[in-house]
Amino acid sequence: MASSHPSAPPDENAIQPADNVNSCTTTSKVAESEVQPTMSDVMEEKKHDDEDRWISGMQLWLLMMPLCFTFFLVLLDISIIATAIPQITNDFRSLPDVGWYGASYQLASAALQPLTGKFYVNFKNKWTYITFFGLFELGSLICGVASSSEMLIVGRAIQGMGTAGLQNGAFTIIAAAVPLSQRPALVGLCQGVAQLGGVIGPLVGGALTQYTTWRWCFYINLPPGAVVAAILFMTEVPDGEVVKPPAREVVKDLHNKLDLLGFVLFAPSVIMLLMAVQWGGNEYAWDSSTVIGLFCGFAGNFLVWAIWNYRKGDKALIPFSMVANLTVWTSFLFLGFLMGSMFVAVYYLPIYFQAVDGVTPTMSGVYMLPSILTQLFSAVIAGRLVVKVGRYLPFALGSAVLMSIGYGLCSTLGTDSTTGEWVGYQILFGIGRGMGFQMPIVAVQHTLPAAQAPLAISLIMFSGMLFGALLLSFASTIFTQSLRQLIPVHGNGVSAESVIAAGATGFRKILSPSQLGPVLIAYAKSVDRVFYLITALTAVSFFLTFGLGWQDIREKKMPEKEVDGAEKA
Repeated sequence: MASSHPSAPPDENAIQPADNVNSCTTTSKVAESEVQPTMSDVMEEKKHDDEDRWISGMQLWLLMMPLCFTFFLVLLDISIIATAIPQITNDFRSLPDVGWYGASYQLASAALQPLTGKFYVNFKNKWTYITFFGLFELGSLICGVASSSEMLIVGRAIQGMGTAGLQNGAFTIIAAAVPLSQRPALVGLCQGVAQLGGVIGPLVGGALTQYTTWRWCFYINLPPGAVVAAILFMTEVPDGEVVKPPAREVVKDLHNKLDLLGFVLFAPSVIMLLMAVQWGGNEYAWDSSTVIGLFCGFAGNFLVWAIWNYRKGDKALIPFSMVANLTVWTSFLFLGFLMGSMFVAVYYLPIYFQAVDGVTPTMSGVYMLPSILTQLFSAVIAGRLVVKVGRYLPFALGSAVLMSIGYGLCSTLGTDSTTGEWVGYQILFGIGRGMGFQMPIVAVQHTLPAAQAPLAISLIMFSGMLFGALLLSFASTIFTQSLRQLIPVHGNGVSAESVIAAGATGFRKILSPSQLGPVLIAYAKSVDRVFYLITALTAVSFFLTFGLGWQDIREKKMPEKEVDGAEKA
């Protein structure tokens, strides 16, 4: 007999059949998979995020074209004047100003360099880069129309202000465009194209000086500059992962965003230091009130700036927390010694060739090809090898070794040196320069967070300009003082001041054949003493390279076993 009671509702606590258990387990796993994605999902999502962040293909090459071309113009400007300087000193009777033709360029660039990092942090990369390029072109125009040595120096300073934001900006834009593992190759490419400017610069500069006028060494920047500006206006320039405030907001709080007070304190300190070094032993005695006053002004102003900089903390012009990093300050010194020695060699080898060997400006440019061509190829090859090897320290070490050997051998050049000697010496330090340039830049980008990259790059590039200006000033002092010392010893009664006033090649016109030989010996020995300076500094840079670190910059990939294990977990 069937029961008349209604069936009881199922007990929620009762044990369910096996099928239901499997069903619930499966449902639970599906729900869990929806909430917690697998490792492969995470890696795939990261891959897509990176692809959206970085640029590649035609877009990347359209961006690299104006950057490389700008580097080309900057190196062209540096090298093209080297073979024109002897004639400039003849026209303006300004041999003691040789140091200022380079130092004013480096001084302005060095003083402005830290501030350019703040510009790239707060403003769009594209318009900041174009603004600095416009300054560079304006300085070229002023140099071309210069009617005096002083006007030429002012034009060079404006060029330097533009250059301060161009090199830093190019590396900042590259950092925003591609991942770290690809940057050495692109920086090396920029360096390689730039060296084309270095290759043709002495040749074009010598030819223009000999057959037209040295003024075209500056006018020549203007037509290509118009092409570069047009390309930049039409090209999309990335800003990276750092979110930048609207320009209107930055302008409203400009003095805080850019730390303008810090810059006003910092720039005069740098200028006073460089003026003291440039004038000491040339315009004024080292113990004169002018030189001592400049050194005291530098020390006092720098102390005030240091206190203000410490107070500002990480918002300062040059944050102390960043400078205290081992990789940062060793990279600062390494690149400073490399760039400074390069500028000295670029200026004083043509003086050796034209003054001692008596060659034309055009031929002195040809004689510079061994160092420039080897620097070109080694920069490109080293950039590619770093991508393959993943380590930048070995290339920095090799750079320091080759530069110190090459410059040391150049300090033995004399009136009877053979072609094979100066060609071989240039090949050595040319390879070293090309290998080492991009390594400090890659090191600081690898060490610091992306938000600090523009500031770090500006600091590293500041070292190159600062040391370039200092070493050119030191070299000018060493050179002129050496002439004053050696010409009376070797010159058979020749007045040292008359030789110096005549210019780097003009002295040949005022000396008799019997007087010329001894003066050439004094010139050669004076150039040798300049190379003693940069040999010592590049030797010191060998020990600095160990602070760059032994990190692998290649992108890390999770082994397949770990990925499978993560998916099964």
